Amino acid sequence: MASTQAEPSAKPMSEKQRLKLEKFAKKKEKQEQEALLKPQQAVGSSREKKSKEQNAPAVELKDWVEETPAGHRKILKSLDDDFHKAYLPKVVESAWYSYWEKQGMFKPRTEEDGSLKPKGKYVIAIPPPNVTGKLHIGHALALSLEDTLIRWHRMRQFSTLYIPGCDHAGIATQAVVEKQLAKTPKNGKSKRQDFTRAEFVQLCQDWKEDYHEAINNTVRKLGVSVDWSREAFTMSPELSKAVTETFIQLHSEGLIYRANRLVHWSCRLSTALSSLEVNQKELEGTTKLDVPGYDRKIEFGTLTYFKYQIEGSDKTIEVATTRPETMLGDTGIAVHPQDDRYKDFVGKTAQHPIIPGRKLRIVADEYVDKEFGTGAVKLTPAHDHNDFNLGKKHGLPFINILNEDGTFNSNAGPYAGEKRFNARYGVIEELKKLGLYTRQESNKMVVPICSRSGDIVEPLLKPQWWMRMESLTKPAIDVVESGELVIRPEVQKRQYLQWMRNLQDWCLSRQLWWGHQIPAYFVSIVGENSGDDADDNYWVCGRTESEAREKAEQKFPGKKVTLKRDKDVLDTWFSSGLWPFSTLGWPDKTADLEKYFPTTTLETGWDIIPFWVSRMIMFSLKLTGKVPFTEVFCHGLIRDSEGRKMSKSLGNVIDPIDIIDGISLDGLHQKLLQGNLVQSEVKTAEKYQKKNFPQGIPEIGADALRFSLINYTQSSGSDINFDIKTMHGYRKFCNKIYQATKYVLSKLGDDFVPRECSALTGKESLPERWILMKMNAAMKEINQALEEREFAKSTQISYRYLYDELFDVYIENSKSIISDGTPEEARSAKDTLYTAIESGLRMVAPFMPFLTEELWQRLPRRPGDNTSSITTANYPEYESSFHDPRSEVAYELILGCSKGIRSLLSDYAVKDKGLAYISPLNQLSHDVISVQLSTIQSLSGKIPVDINILNVGEISPTGCAVFPVSADANVFLEVKDRIQDARKEAEKFKAKLTEARRDQEDIDSITAELSKVQDKVVAEAMQSAERRKRDVGATLRALEETVTMFEKMII
Repeated sequence: MASTQAEPSAKPMSEKQRLKLEKFAKKKEKQEQEALLKPQQAVGSSREKKSKEQNAPAVELKDWVEETPAGHRKILKSLDDDFHKAYLPKVVESAWYSYWEKQGMFKPRTEEDGSLKPKGKYVIAIPPPNVTGKLHIGHALALSLEDTLIRWHRMRQFSTLYIPGCDHAGIATQAVVEKQLAKTPKNGKSKRQDFTRAEFVQLCQDWKEDYHEAINNTVRKLGVSVDWSREAFTMSPELSKAVTETFIQLHSEGLIYRANRLVHWSCRLSTALSSLEVNQKELEGTTKLDVPGYDRKIEFGTLTYFKYQIEGSDKTIEVATTRPETMLGDTGIAVHPQDDRYKDFVGKTAQHPIIPGRKLRIVADEYVDKEFGTGAVKLTPAHDHNDFNLGKKHGLPFINILNEDGTFNSNAGPYAGEKRFNARYGVIEELKKLGLYTRQESNKMVVPICSRSGDIVEPLLKPQWWMRMESLTKPAIDVVESGELVIRPEVQKRQYLQWMRNLQDWCLSRQLWWGHQIPAYFVSIVGENSGDDADDNYWVCGRTESEAREKAEQKFPGKKVTLKRDKDVLDTWFSSGLWPFSTLGWPDKTADLEKYFPTTTLETGWDIIPFWVSRMIMFSLKLTGKVPFTEVFCHGLIRDSEGRKMSKSLGNVIDPIDIIDGISLDGLHQKLLQGNLVQSEVKTAEKYQKKNFPQGIPEIGADALRFSLINYTQSSGSDINFDIKTMHGYRKFCNKIYQATKYVLSKLGDDFVPRECSALTGKESLPERWILMKMNAAMKEINQALEEREFAKSTQISYRYLYDELFDVYIENSKSIISDGTPEEARSAKDTLYTAIESGLRMVAPFMPFLTEELWQRLPRRPGDNTSSITTANYPEYESSFHDPRSEVAYELILGCSKGIRSLLSDYAVKDKGLAYISPLNQLSHDVISVQLSTIQSLSGKIPVDINILNVGEISPTGCAVFPVSADANVFLEVKDRIQDARKEAEKFKAKLTEARRDQEDIDSITAELSKVQDKVVAEAMQSAERRKRDVGATLRALEETVTMFEKMII
């Protein structure tokens, strides 16, 4: 055998070779994927119709009631019961969750002394959903992936902990509560300001309680195995303590400071926003947009040109802006130092045409783009981020013209009290009257929009609390670059590093009522003028007011002081950034923190890496000295079937409960009316629902939903286009598992007792050895796929094993062995049947917890096995004794021959007795086929057919159509008396020949390139390509002979 070790002179794989290998792999993957989906698409296939029609329940599901008391092991009814004849998700998925929970199966399992299991720990702190509303399909995706990993590790005997909880979601929750108040006033009060702070916080708390219950209900319905005894909430006393402690510690170290700087301001919500809460809307040019609080659409994407008069001169300088109203806050003009047009203006001042006495200093700065607009830039340092920096650099005045509600203040002169965009039009008209307006033109631009209110976001100068990020970023970069913390996929690692290297200081303050009120107090000294609110020197922090007072008295000894607590709350990301360790008891040194921190995996969407993931890493390294988790896996975002982002206003946001239980179209419409959508949004959403769910959503069940979502998830983290038809296909897969297990139970009989272990006896038939080999291979591949977070691959492997190999092949083949074989052969077939189905159920248990538990509980246990639930059973692992490639090859040949016979009988519509020939292409194949002829016969379908085996080298029979099986055999069917036109048959096989030649060219090209490389990466692909090359070569020869034969028959 040739060595696979690389020679010293071997060349590394070139990019061209890698691309060819990738092309080959993708083609193979596509073929496998298409094969995988065929049964799902064949909605009306006969094998599905059997179970669906024969086992349809006689009683409506609405009459069914679960009799099992909550927390008890489920009462399993007979499979002949009306509600158990067919797979009904509501029946199968009932009772099990409360049983698992009551039995403590979701708690970490440890050794008797409380130490971790020998394999160690596996811990996930659930990314806490916001209490703003019910969970959506994106949450279901994350929960399905996380629970799969938890259940898989639990079954592999790790000490697993899955921590549940919710996030208070400050601005998001306050926004929805305010929107609800506006729609449905409470006691005549329709605005937050109509309530005291305490009253409004209680309204938010009531909202939280309602949706917290709904969220937990969905988590349970999905079968998510969290430890409810450790449930956390970001505003609980325990986690609030962690927030306070963090703020005080970082403020004392100088990392948190007070400063008057620009923030993203929502006038509608009257609060600062994080970057995540600002959507950047790109405009190609002049566009009119709806803005909350305005009766007319407001124009954006327009560049307005106007002139400033140079003081003491008749000359003017022309500027351009997309926000003409901000000229009321202008304090300077900037030009490029090398711009000859304005060289004489630098150092002079311009007169403000609307604000009497206001002078604008003209400065030179290389920041200015000479080619944009007029080359002169108006500067509004208090209302533009770039102007802010230039204002600081050149010492310009900072004049704030904006009130928090979006009206102008007294600094805006005659426009004081005006709404900002009404003032826009007023300013333009005034400039026209003064003869200073020159023109307008369409301009491509980006408009910042508040994601919560739809309002246009304004840069606003406000004293706020900030966190210095520079010293925190380096350690957070180092742990990722060193591999101590792994981020998958690689593209998200790159995004994280790029973000961290450009991180600015973080604005912590939010002008809200719902959230963690900042533990900072402003100090006023009695008898003295009040200090500057932006001056950190006048602020102290404390866990309580008395502690803060003590600090203030130490800071100002001998002075009488008064304290006023900051009304603002902290950005939600501050508390959620502490989540991985605050949920385990930090800042206290708890047993949980000692045992289970750092956590293991964070599974999340890629879109919040910069906002949440990065902050958790920085906080954890700073406060605990450890990474918060060792792995981050980023899944793609779920979009609708048209590839659009999911949005309530589009109607494409799907409640997982509606997929699990099913819902009518009218039910979907009613849910829209219960939300906060305006009438126009309701109409848009209804239109989408009618188009995509004309009959509503059928009952899919939690298991099929989970399996679908996991199967959608590629290791590349690519986005997902959600389609309910795919999920319905996997419901059929659940039905197939249910019906196949019912069949196995019927064949095993009530008195069947499994052998003590699944080890081979040496008496297994070829089909038995084949299915055990396939089962073993699937176990190895699934474990490897889950280890590599190749979720889609893991579900595809399990589907292939159960559906294609166990159900469609071995179960069919075992029927004749059990009914016609000797008692010993029948017993062996039953033992293998038991091993194959029982292992298969454990194999898919992490994906489908309810269905597998329901069926596994009906199977008898092996002697000595007292496991009470599949939840805690051992996950199947690879057994070297089952590895039997010779049996695999032999049985694949048998399956190929029987498939060829079925295919030819179907192609030529043979209804009566057919005559088939099998032509082995080598002696080993001849021997296998001869011994297994009865098996081939039994697998060749119901149409009677005589099968003759040719000798190796024997001339192919004439008047026959061919089915090339592989490089080991061909199958022929006599058709000379069944065809009307030999020419037509010749053309049909010529087309197949052309296709085979294209395959040969592709494979020759790939193998030629791969043969130049000695690399372990390509070894497996090379072997596969060589096998395929041999098979295609045999196919070409068989097709060429058949074409020649049919051409000779042409009259």
